[in-house]
Amino acid sequence: MSGNGDSVLTGINLASRHVPLYFHTDGEGFCWLERTRVEGDINRWLREKGQSLLTHTWHFHVDDEQLGKILSLIDTGKKQGARLVAGGARHGDKGYFIQPTVFADVKDSMTIAREEIFGPVQQILRFKSLDEIIERANDTPYGLAAAVFTKDIDKAFYLVQGVRAGTVWVNTYNILGAQAPFGGYKMSGIGRENGSYGLENYTEVKSVIVKIPQKNS
Repeated sequence: MSGNGDSVLTGINLASRHVPLYFHTDGEGFCWLERTRVEGDINRWLREKGQSLLTHTWHFHVDDEQLGKILSLIDTGKKQGARLVAGGARHGDKGYFIQPTVFADVKDSMTIAREEIFGPVQQILRFKSLDEIIERANDTPYGLAAAVFTKDIDKAFYLVQGVRAGTVWVNTYNILGAQAPFGGYKMSGIGRENGSYGLENYTEVKSVIVKIPQKNS
């Protein structure tokens, strides 16, 4: 399964709940929400809620190859015009630590917005309307998970219906249960785990066709 998911924030006061959910496992997860789409003023969002949450954590990665891949994508983000607002570099010269990194002014066409980075690199994108953000969020070959953070339940259900992802959380994130089917759309997998749908992977269907010479009624 592959992720590179989206989170949609329709109120800047929800950022304090959202940002730690991405960085608490270094961005290393199949359904981590690398793209954060903010309604309205991104600068206000960062000023009031975002940056203060990123100043005390360094993130460790498995080896030099993965470290190099993440740093290369960070460099690509800078070259393509994304605005680096936090982190963006290796921490220290021992181990494989990377600063939690946040880019603003990201465009959907940029490499960092389309690649599955698998590291602590979050992109913040602005949107104006729900129809616009549904179209943009669906413009990806992946569809494992997404999340919506809002106080408006009508907006939440409108987005839930429009976003093509196997799991969509509302005002929470990464909550899974054995009774809830889990899987993705498009290139994010085939079939489902968990729930009654998950049992289908362990069963086989047999068709039996019998010719009856005379109908009995």
